[in-house]
Amino acid sequence: MKIFIYSLMVTAFALTVNAQIKRPTPPIIKKPFSESLQAVVVTTKDWNAVQGKARLFERMTAGSTWKPLGASFPVVVGRSGLGLDAALVSVETVRPEPVVKHEGDGRSPAGLFPLTFAFGSKTKPETTLPFTDVEEFTECVDDVRSTHYNTIVDRIKVGNFDWNSSEKMLAVGPAYERGIFVAYNSYTPIPGNGSCIFLHIWKDANTATSGCTAMKRSDLESLLKKLDPAKTPYLVQLPADEYLRNRKSWKLPKLK
Repeated sequence: MKIFIYSLMVTAFALTVNAQIKRPTPPIIKKPFSESLQAVVVTTKDWNAVQGKARLFERMTAGSTWKPLGASFPVVVGRSGLGLDAALVSVETVRPEPVVKHEGDGRSPAGLFPLTFAFGSKTKPETTLPFTDVEEFTECVDDVRSTHYNTIVDRIKVGNFDWNSSEKMLAVGPAYERGIFVAYNSYTPIPGNGSCIFLHIWKDANTATSGCTAMKRSDLESLLKKLDPAKTPYLVQLPADEYLRNRKSWKLPKLK
């Protein structure tokens, strides 16, 4: 009898543990830039510059001309400048000289990336993007060994605590009171290629980020109001000369 009861206890414990272990939700299929009708274009002086400018563009259909939607505004990027998205390394139209983006390098990713959802704390901003509240246990996992690498999770709800490193988002403070998730390295994330890339509020016009792209609160809130998930918004981020060199072949907005 004792052996039988012990076996039941072990089985119950195993079932409880397995029930708590949850895998991250598989990412949705990435829609190509060719289907995007909105683009936040960020350009910098060169690969190492930390200051740049941004502007929102929109088009009626995938085959129509891009039109600016509002004026350009200043931004800051990573403290080491921009790093090329590894997915573009083999593309002939991108020069081979730039450093490739990787985890912890202090570079913001250069390339074309979907803007998939908004997040923030205190109050919800005016936006039609899917929204995630930043609360006490909201974390962005940057541990390359975690099954939750490069995702935002609620530590209490996720169940599978398989990471040793993450960004405690509420503790970051004012910078994350408003933000947009940049889906860089998000579709089958490759460990070590970089994680937790956002558009968020800057400290000031001279303070770089650790790899995100930051701007004034008012400019970010303006983007949140205008970005429409039905239009597959993208971030297009490149040094100015690379942008101009690839504009026609990638069918990017004309800046001037």
